[in-house]
Amino acid sequence: MKSGSDRIVVVGNGMAGSRFVTEMRARDRAVPLTVFGAEPQQPYNRVLLSNVLAGAARPDQIGLVDPAWYDRHDVDARLGVEVVKIDRDQRLVYAADGSVTEYGTLVVATGSVALVPPIPGTEGGLPAGALAFRTLEDCHRILELADRAERAVVVGGGLLGIEAARGLAGRGLDVTVLHLAGHLMERQLDQGAGRVLARTLARLGIRTRVEANVSALRTATGPDGERRAVGVELADGEFLPGDLVIMACGVRPDVRLAREAGLEVDRGIVVDEMLRSVTDPSVRAIGECSQYGGMVYGLVAPAWEQATILADLLAGTDAAARFTGARQITRLKAASVDLAAMGETHHTDDDPEVEVVQFADPARGTYKKVVIKDDRLIGAILLGETSTAGTLTQLYDRESPLPSDRLSLLFPGINGAAVSDSPVRMPDAATVCHCNNVSKGQIRACWERGARTADDVARQTRASTGCGSCRDAVEGIVAWLDEQESAPTG
Repeated sequence: MKSGSDRIVVVGNGMAGSRFVTEMRARDRAVPLTVFGAEPQQPYNRVLLSNVLAGAARPDQIGLVDPAWYDRHDVDARLGVEVVKIDRDQRLVYAADGSVTEYGTLVVATGSVALVPPIPGTEGGLPAGALAFRTLEDCHRILELADRAERAVVVGGGLLGIEAARGLAGRGLDVTVLHLAGHLMERQLDQGAGRVLARTLARLGIRTRVEANVSALRTATGPDGERRAVGVELADGEFLPGDLVIMACGVRPDVRLAREAGLEVDRGIVVDEMLRSVTDPSVRAIGECSQYGGMVYGLVAPAWEQATILADLLAGTDAAARFTGARQITRLKAASVDLAAMGETHHTDDDPEVEVVQFADPARGTYKKVVIKDDRLIGAILLGETSTAGTLTQLYDRESPLPSDRLSLLFPGINGAAVSDSPVRMPDAATVCHCNNVSKGQIRACWERGARTADDVARQTRASTGCGSCRDAVEGIVAWLDEQESAPTG
């Protein structure tokens, strides 16, 4: 096998690939570094696409690096250039523009692709008026169609489907969500939370149908000869019209290149603790296309943790760094819909091995639940009112002992009890932003350097620029530090 180059080549410039590139350059300014991105624009925060769809953010506001960053940091960025082949014997990557690039280490960060169900109407690709919701280009096309559409059908009531539905409803469209399972977001929520979420969406003008089996995408040929989507058919024969159909049926790891290159692939590219392919140690894989310990992680925090660990390993700044798995915490923070879910949420009071504490107020869109085992938090749902989300995230992530007053986990300060792990009371070593691994002590250091807003802290640490779920905690810590500064000394 050829081994003449020390160049690191990254295939994929999404949230995992771009984070690795920035982390690598923060550690090593000299190593030759090339990144290929199939999408033509600068990398962006995919988590915030729903904000763009809803009009709450512009596309230029969700970028991960500014356009001039690559030149300033001597990174050979091939934006809009897809890699079509990996030759592991010669350690070469072949791109669609005809270029051939040699690598010493190859980092595969190809992410995921949207799933489109193989139903009548989807043969040969989606027709006009029917779109997946996965990329910024998808978002642009949906917005173009939404300006002319009146009724939208969203197929899929998972995280992406709910985000898409909320964004379209915010633009005035009549929206119906169709979901195959018995309740919305069944992977993250229990049935009670799913019902409350459906009721919350109904107040926002979004209809939801569960146990809805879509059997076909109905199309018609327009005057220009173009095949267009006009709605969907259900298995029971019912037809739901829609001049805009969004396929939000989930994603699957994009492992085509890896499989064609002969790497071991299960659901994702199988890697070890050092994120090396188990087939070829010169190939690493991170993000949604990688699989460690039987798990494929589809959330931003594990992907960014992998990117940081890999940068430490390849730069030599932490030779002992290892990825040993990650806890998955899901946040949905769309307009009028605030949700946090983590861990094992489906346990009930009937399970003798766990303790379940829950509260529901469907009329106000509130549902709270914690699942406890051996005095440790193993699962939680907060919907509608999420003021204790930061506390629960810390307790879950750190496997900390719980307060004896369980209600304080759902309602901060109840009966005058203080929550010991609330952001302002946690120790400086505690992690506040899990996506970017930013501690309270780092936020304090930013404040001491003059940071007075969450945006100031984000510019220095990236805190709150991932899923955004920790922004309230960052703002709370900054405000608390301001108060401490102005507090009387006598």
